[in-house]
Amino acid sequence: MSEQQKPDSKGALLPEALPFFWAALDFTSTTQRLVVRAVVILFKQTGDAPILKQNKVKVDGQEKFAKLVEFLRKKLGREQVFVYLKEAFSPSLDERISVLFDAFGVDGRLVVNYALTPAWG
Repeated sequence: MSEQQKPDSKGALLPEALPFFWAALDFTSTTQRLVVRAVVILFKQTGDAPILKQNKVKVDGQEKFAKLVEFLRKKLGREQVFVYLKEAFSPSLDERISVLFDAFGVDGRLVVNYALTPAWG
């Protein structure tokens, strides 16, 4: 074992000084996945859509955008809901929430507009 490495709790060797990009890695798992962070979602109604009683939720950043759409469908009791970011476009349902937050998050939250009829773009 060299001076620059030390064993972790499972006996694996880790560098003494981790590079910056390694700081987000979870070394307790054998797959070394990224640590999952929660993302705050703020729902804003548009047009004639009803206002949600609970308009702010915290979700796992690794979840797909489809989970938010399904949440809105259940809360609104509608099969069809139009969902937008930046009051302009609808992201892909397969997009990860953390990626959308990194690109379009404002003030520590991701603002999601919803409507019952097409509103933008």
